[in-house]
Amino acid sequence: MTTHPVDSEPPALPPMRTIGELRAALTMGYGFPGDADDFEAELAREINHADPADLAGIVRLVEEFRGRIAARQDPGFDAAVAAAAAEIRAARGASS
Repeated sequence: MTTHPVDSEPPALPPMRTIGELRAALTMGYGFPGDADDFEAELAREINHADPADLAGIVRLVEEFRGRIAARQDPGFDAAVAAAAAEIRAARGASS
C-alpha cells in the first residue's frame, strides 16, 4: 500500500463561489502580485461595457482569475515555469 505524506497534498484553495469570495481571496494574497487590483480594474471595465443580457465577459474574467489562484497555489507551478524558461533560453542560445 502506498501512503502519501501530508506535504504532498495540494494546498487548500479559498472558497471562490461568489465574486465577493474571489475578491477576498485576491485581497488576501492568493494569486499573483497585482491580481487584486487587476481584477477590480478589469471587472469594472467589463461591467461598464457589458450588455445586461450577455455577461459572458464577466464570467470569463471570474474563471480566469480563479484559474490564476489555482495555478499560483500549485506546488509544481514555479518549477514548471522555471523549466519552460530554461528551455526557451536554451533554444535561443542554440539558434544564435
